[in-house]
Amino acid sequence: MIRSELDVLLDKVQEPALRADLRSQIDRLKQRRSFGLVFEQHIPERVRLPQDPIRVGSRVVSRDDDDSPTFEVILIDDGVATLVRVRDADGAYVERGEHAVDGQERAPLDSLVVISDFGEPVLPGFRHLGSVERGGDKPYHVVINGENHHALEALRFTHAGKVDCIYIDPPYNSGARDWKYNNDYVDDTDAYRHSKWLAFMERRLKLAKELLNPDDSVLIVAIDEKEYLRLGLLLEQTFGGARIQMVSVTISPRGTSRENEFSRVDEFLFHVFLGKAGVTVPTGTSADTEVRWPYLRRTSMNSTRDKGRPKQFYPIYIDPSGESGPFVARIGEPIPREVDRHSIPDEPGLVTLWPVNPGGIEMTWGMVPQTLRRTIDGGFARVGEGHAANAPYVIAYATTEAQDRVATGEYLVTGIRSDGSKVVTIPGGRASKPTTVWRETSHDAGAHGTGLLRSLIPGRRFPFPKSLYAVEDTLRFVVKDKPDAVVLDFFAGSGTTAHAVARLNRQDGGRRQSIMITNNEVSVDEAAQLRRQGLRPGDPEWEALGIFEHITRPRVSTVITGQTPDGVPVVGDYKFADEFPMADGFDENVAFLELRYLDADDIDLGQAFDDIAPLLWLRAGGQGPIARRVDDAGAPLPYVWTDRYGVLFDEDRWRSFVSARPETTRTAFIVTYSPTVFAGIAAELPTSMDTIRLYDTYLSMFLPERRRA
Repeated sequence: MIRSELDVLLDKVQEPALRADLRSQIDRLKQRRSFGLVFEQHIPERVRLPQDPIRVGSRVVSRDDDDSPTFEVILIDDGVATLVRVRDADGAYVERGEHAVDGQERAPLDSLVVISDFGEPVLPGFRHLGSVERGGDKPYHVVINGENHHALEALRFTHAGKVDCIYIDPPYNSGARDWKYNNDYVDDTDAYRHSKWLAFMERRLKLAKELLNPDDSVLIVAIDEKEYLRLGLLLEQTFGGARIQMVSVTISPRGTSRENEFSRVDEFLFHVFLGKAGVTVPTGTSADTEVRWPYLRRTSMNSTRDKGRPKQFYPIYIDPSGESGPFVARIGEPIPREVDRHSIPDEPGLVTLWPVNPGGIEMTWGMVPQTLRRTIDGGFARVGEGHAANAPYVIAYATTEAQDRVATGEYLVTGIRSDGSKVVTIPGGRASKPTTVWRETSHDAGAHGTGLLRSLIPGRRFPFPKSLYAVEDTLRFVVKDKPDAVVLDFFAGSGTTAHAVARLNRQDGGRRQSIMITNNEVSVDEAAQLRRQGLRPGDPEWEALGIFEHITRPRVSTVITGQTPDGVPVVGDYKFADEFPMADGFDENVAFLELRYLDADDIDLGQAFDDIAPLLWLRAGGQGPIARRVDDAGAPLPYVWTDRYGVLFDEDRWRSFVSARPETTRTAFIVTYSPTVFAGIAAELPTSMDTIRLYDTYLSMFLPERRRA
């Protein structure tokens, strides 16, 4: 056989383990496609599990060293673990034959943390953390705290082929240290950041594909210009044969300032249509909608005085004595950054208004003086009462985009207010095919993302939340005709998707269910501060500031109840398609779950049912109560039925189980080791029922080698 030069060179490598690793990598390269999107797969991701107990056989790393090797626990004695190294710090595997007794290490248990490598089998479960119940018999929206890759694997058991729409807003890979790969933040100095991002996304998109209904479903991915080209190719390769279209959405009409670059106003939405899925055309029966004007003072921290445009920091002089209320008497000139605004004199009888937020931070206005003058002269601005000492008045205005649409006749002027400002409306009753460019005032992420979140959970910040109405419109185009749709978001962030689904349900009486997945990581700065205080992941003080506990869970709870985390009614009204007070909340249910990692023996012995129970509930539709293994007195039950599903724990009681079945149930779980017994009991139930054998069906999905006959 003719051997390649590379084979000859490999033979010169003396170290067997190194030679084998090189051979493996070369074989992988040879199998890789020579066209399309090519990228490194990298060492598989891993996740730290600070809440998981350390057992013999656990894979662990040092709790305080992000670059720790991976060890396996082979002995635990008096709070000390005996360890053998299974992977070096760089991720390379160590062969078992290299483990010698003198190579073993010992470490206190409290200095270690359990990890799970992606690609290695996991047995996922969920712990029920609590619920908000206002929706009667509607399906529960579900918010999951956990690593999204493993949570998606868990949903394969409950939702394979059942999801109607997936909407995700993944990390944009901007280089701003906003996402992690193997516990390390990826920034713009990482030469492999693009291939890491692609490997990170590909793993999750492959799982997402298993969950989507292949005959009629849509995947929607939000992205900006940093990765849209690579993402487009990745979607083409992952969803071969699907129809893919990209939409441009204006999310920041005023623009995001970037040094020596064009100011960015938009981002992109990739739509992947599977089967017969398509875009629903509006019915054209809506009423006229008034265009809501944003406030002139900017809110984004990218628009502070020291970062924003210098020509947009200037005084506005308000005359409070107008017959129809306060009005703009004069607009001052911009002042340089080095000039203290307090050195600018006030004018007699007028109130000097500066773009200063309620926290005292100097911001910028949304327009330069000459543009604001034209806007006021055109009747497209008005003065209102403020609610802060440093902002006694606020100015609302029609954006230049809205003014342009008035000029073209797309928007109509339907009235004049007493202060001379115009009422601008969007005509209703016009059915038109949505285009690939969206320029809606309601999609402004500053006003209807950041500003809205500030009203819902005061004092808590989340970077760049989506406009509620942008997500609502995005989903409406694909699930409007599916009132029972299941909508999944596995980069849930602040929980905007659940909020949008609740609004859609209110508008048409739907029973759509959202499933949200987010982790509980803290920001880079918060992590550094917490470590200086001697805290570590898993500590209550650390976990309380994570995304799930600090943002997602309280935001979704507030949305449903209409009460802030402090128990105060939310101030403000919803806008656009459906206007009503936010304090009214929604007639919806929501359950909060935490991802758990289970032990196969515990499952086999029936000792992990509490963590399996939410999976069974989800598979049965996520409606009604979660079945319990014991009664109110703590005594084990032979079986249990809810209105939606049942679980038979004692196979000898199958006759009672079958006869007690409520007519509304559609799913039955039967705990038995015997396939013959299972088949016999299943035969006594309606053929339309989804009948599942426990725990074999669950174990064989996640541990195929344990599949029984």
